[in-house]
Amino acid sequence: MNESHLPDFCSFDDLSMTEIIRMQSQLQQVLTRRFERQSVLLFSDVVGSTQYFSRFGDAAGRQLQQLHFDLLARCTASYGGRIVDTAGDGAFMVFSEVNSALDAVRQMQELVSHENLSRARVQQLQLRTGLHWGPVLTDGESVSGDSVNFCARVASSAAAGEIRLTREVFLEMDSARRVQCQAVPSGELKGVSRTVELFALNWRENAQLPTHLKVLETSELIDLPLSDIISFGRLREHEGSQANDVVLTPQDPALVRQISRWHFELRRGAAGFFLRALSDSPTEVDGVLAPKGQDVPIAVGSRIGVANALTLVLVAPRQMDAGTQLSLAKPR
Repeated sequence: MNESHLPDFCSFDDLSMTEIIRMQSQLQQVLTRRFERQSVLLFSDVVGSTQYFSRFGDAAGRQLQQLHFDLLARCTASYGGRIVDTAGDGAFMVFSEVNSALDAVRQMQELVSHENLSRARVQQLQLRTGLHWGPVLTDGESVSGDSVNFCARVASSAAAGEIRLTREVFLEMDSARRVQCQAVPSGELKGVSRTVELFALNWRENAQLPTHLKVLETSELIDLPLSDIISFGRLREHEGSQANDVVLTPQDPALVRQISRWHFELRRGAAGFFLRALSDSPTEVDGVLAPKGQDVPIAVGSRIGVANALTLVLVAPRQMDAGTQLSLAKPR
């Protein structure tokens, strides 16, 4: 914009419509040139916080929020990012480079998992996160624009423990990180009219961790949630809240009562899964009784016997590929 072309005036009321329109165009050019930047946007949000506040009270809920913000602070600045805003249960961050943002959010999820190892299942911190690469207006402090709103929608579509990325982020990633991504089924985001292509980043180091369980008696495949502690039992609800992540229901009604309300947990560790039996009713791992309250390591292919009522087999991602036959015959 050439400032010498600005008309001399005492009041905006003296300008003609043409002069105002021309000035609007010139100001838009200056605004874009001075303040528009391509940036990596990251939103994170605490999952289930409303229920957490209701169940454990305001002080405990605020402590969970603070844990979220403290973990963010530990990893954002070290990767060149900046926390722009925290409101309620969520946080909005901005980075200048995609790979740095991905390293930051990966570290954040790893820190959350580490903290969760010492927390009860019902008090776990679970985050959903979303990243987008796009233009924003920023003066170094505030960050605004349609890309910000869009990124917030991406984050809200993620599952607990999931890192969701837009195609724009995927295209800016290096090849080593791209192979850690998988496409998310196409769909529409709330408030976004167009279909959006999204990806999920597999942020856990061990790509061979099981992702599903197969029930041998029914051939049912069960998705394993991304939670650090996954509970299994016959009880569906307790005091108005979800009792178990996976509800175990044998086909034979007579066997249902053999399964305890809370029967066992799968716990994610740095090296893989551990099973912790919670019930006096038997839980077996590969035919060996799992002592109640002790962690037993399990791996892909391990068979979990539940109270002589069900047999579950851990399934790896590679076994889910099309055309791959699962060797899951019942043991003799």
